[in-house]
Amino acid sequence: MDKRVFRNFSLKTAKQKFSAGAAFVFQTLFGIFCCFLGVCLIFSAAKNGSDIFYYALAFASPGSAIEFLQNPPSEIKTDIEEPVFENETDIPKTESPKENFVFEIPVIKTEVPENRRGKITETQYSASEGGTYVAFENAIIKNCTHHSAEKIKSKLGESHSLSLESNLEEPQVLLYHTHATEGYEKEDSGFFDTAGTWRTTDPDENMISVGDVLTSVLSEKGICVIHDGTMHDDPSYKGSYQRSAVTIKNHLSENPGIKICLDIHRDAIEPSATEIMKPTAVINGKKAAQIMIISGCDDGTMDMPDYWENLRFAAALASKIEELYPGLTRPILFDYRKYNMDLSPGLLLIEIGATGNTLLEAQYSAELLGNALAELLIE
Repeated sequence: MDKRVFRNFSLKTAKQKFSAGAAFVFQTLFGIFCCFLGVCLIFSAAKNGSDIFYYALAFASPGSAIEFLQNPPSEIKTDIEEPVFENETDIPKTESPKENFVFEIPVIKTEVPENRRGKITETQYSASEGGTYVAFENAIIKNCTHHSAEKIKSKLGESHSLSLESNLEEPQVLLYHTHATEGYEKEDSGFFDTAGTWRTTDPDENMISVGDVLTSVLSEKGICVIHDGTMHDDPSYKGSYQRSAVTIKNHLSENPGIKICLDIHRDAIEPSATEIMKPTAVINGKKAAQIMIISGCDDGTMDMPDYWENLRFAAALASKIEELYPGLTRPILFDYRKYNMDLSPGLLLIEIGATGNTLLEAQYSAELLGNALAELLIE
């Protein structure tokens, strides 16, 4: 072969190798830059609470997009809230909130974006006699019935017939939750996430945990308690009271010594979409969620023959709570509501706090409620 041809061929080959090497280096650097840019965008999306972050996570974990969107970090709630006093509607099944995600990049704690922050207004509800309000000893009753104040006072003049024995082995108290998945704020921050719903199936975060505290206090007082943790509102909110009625009937049938049935709830007081209320009392220097007792009244169609006895029990309990812990109760609601109160003259619905309260405040109130209940009813 001619030397000039061989030399030209070698130079051409060298140039091709150099070009291929340069292209490889360029592509590698460009790929690294794109990866860096992508990670930066994901961090930015996470910081701003964007759904892009969850789609990115779903891309990294195929098939999980729905899971990430339905179960975001614990600071972001996605269920649909229904106040206790509204007509029941279907609510999708909720899962326990996830504390964090396992992912290739460091876990990011998502803050509530400024544009999703609503106001929590802390207040202490109280009332004095007059108008719809009727006084009984230390308690106040909000009368939403056609009964006159004079008739209510006359009925309350009769003593309630309920009492408990300490250190009796058979159950005397049934605690249950028609809406067990109701939950609270995690922190006393002064604001809430407007996308939140305050519902969870985690028994350590919902009404079951509040019932656990009440159970513990009553047990320490020598009162045998059944605490039923059935989530009657999961997976469907509609029909919760029908399902809890079955639970009550079963326990009353199996344990005829049960005299007191308490349906423990959390209230929802929402003046607007951007404001919720936090009914609070300070007891012994510590914040407690205010308690509201609901006692139903029969309008002639509810088959509640013992509703006056329910009211006497409610008034006596509220009065005892106020005697021990002034300011802890809101006025008793006496209204045309049933809430399974036809099943026992000792059955009451008790609202412990509202969506603006924290779980710790509600648990503290459950402790105080247990003290008052024991002092009122133990012979």
